[in-house]
Amino acid sequence: MKDLPKTELRRGWTTGTCATAAVRAALARLRAGFFLDPVTITLPKGETPVFPLAHRGAGDGWAEAGVTKDAGDDPDVTHGCLVIARVAPGAPGSGVTFRAGGGVGHVTKPGLPIAVGEPAINPVPRQMMAGVVEADAPGADIEITISIPGGVELAAKTWNPRLGIAGGLSVLGTTGVVRPFSCAAWIASIHRGIDVARADGLAHVAGCTGATSEAVVQALHALPDHAMLDMGDFAGGLLKYLRRHPVAHITIGGGIGKMTKLAQGALDLHSARSQVDFDRLAADLSQPDLATANTALDALARAGAEMADLVAASARQTVEAALGEAGVTVDTVVIDRAGTILARSGAVPGLSAP
Repeated sequence: MKDLPKTELRRGWTTGTCATAAVRAALARLRAGFFLDPVTITLPKGETPVFPLAHRGAGDGWAEAGVTKDAGDDPDVTHGCLVIARVAPGAPGSGVTFRAGGGVGHVTKPGLPIAVGEPAINPVPRQMMAGVVEADAPGADIEITISIPGGVELAAKTWNPRLGIAGGLSVLGTTGVVRPFSCAAWIASIHRGIDVARADGLAHVAGCTGATSEAVVQALHALPDHAMLDMGDFAGGLLKYLRRHPVAHITIGGGIGKMTKLAQGALDLHSARSQVDFDRLAADLSQPDLATANTALDALARAGAEMADLVAASARQTVEAALGEAGVTVDTVVIDRAGTILARSGAVPGLSAP
């Protein structure tokens, strides 16, 4: 087998990671009178990156620190922005609370993992920041305000306005790490994964949209690590190559948002290049109110299991059509954010149908 070219891309850090580092540095100033600089934090998967401070300030009953975001080789609009965390004592018994400072948005529509009215700081970054407080100041009531100068202007270049996040950016991240986006390099790695699976005689591989769905599918079908193809958003890149270099069976898994786009025929699942067609979803499910849904999660909350079943079945049909006459059988798995299976379609030969 001819070796495919290797392209090493530099990883970066999420806004949630930068905010967490800033919180820890500022909390030290508030509690002990000095800033941690550089500051080390622990990410969800155990990595311990170190960050220099790009901003520091303190006053009566507050302290703040800032970290410059380095997104690595990813073309992230927030690369180079300053993420500032201000910490101050909170109301007695309030625990750790969050506020949106300048440049950080608020949620105005349902369907996102944060409730309407809340600062657009996602669950994992909140957990990371609360974890720092618990580790360094156990039991303390702390109010955390996150600001991103220039965030209002940067947010206009994202999907935040469409998603109902008003007034600025979201503080994001699930692993704390930004994995660089390169179509050519990523698709090449998918091809390499298929080649390895075929060379090892695997009859069953899986392509998933993210880490959570990958873990669910791998456990569901007891697949070895090298059967798991890092599909991400590139369903088309995977299926086109698999059509020419088939295996016996493939499982495609993902969250409701990306799987809905796949169900509607999209093969590039990146948010910049495909969107859920809510009018079509409303027509397919004979539920007119779905046309006003804000996100696939919002639509799912309204439509329930009927939507999940439709998405699983239609996504399987999209995959089968893309594979053509390659002789590859298909099953699909749709999950929620917590990793619970919402729906499945198709069966793995030799196993009972779901």
